[in-house]
Amino acid sequence: MSIRLGELLVVQGVITPEQRDKILELQRASQRPFGVIAEEQLGIAPSAIEQAWTIQYAMIAPRIDPSEHEIPAQVLELVTKRQAWQFGFVPVSMDEEEITLVASRETLARSLRFVNWRLHGLCTFAICDLKTLERGLDTHYPFPGADIDLVDRFGRNKPAGRSCFKCVQTARRAGI
Repeated sequence: MSIRLGELLVVQGVITPEQRDKILELQRASQRPFGVIAEEQLGIAPSAIEQAWTIQYAMIAPRIDPSEHEIPAQVLELVTKRQAWQFGFVPVSMDEEEITLVASRETLARSLRFVNWRLHGLCTFAICDLKTLERGLDTHYPFPGADIDLVDRFGRNKPAGRSCFKCVQTARRAGI
């Protein structure tokens, strides 16, 4: 089950239900993304939109444990050890059409920014929890002294926090 971006922003207290409805009205008329309209019309911070989007994406993305995959060398060579740890993801497969990567909810936004800049072609993300990501990074990109705290230090630029997870749980209980 997924929750709509506008609902997440309401549950998080970023916008009111009335503001959400107004944005939806504008979206129907313009066919523009909800987040873009929220930023332009209400001055909502892009980081708030990104945080809500990250939660939304994590709810619908497939779950993969990267440490349980045998990953071809050519896939692992798409990024360096430092890049994998810094941006918090593991590429797990690649074919002619797309590259599949695994990130945690906490690292998804910065992983996506890096991938858009560095990798060419269609990329899709699967999700795992932070400890599973650390195991995957240890397995495929061993880096002496690196641990999940390193990923956290790299990501101190407002990753989707645990308090937002509580928002999702509240929304689910409310049937939103």
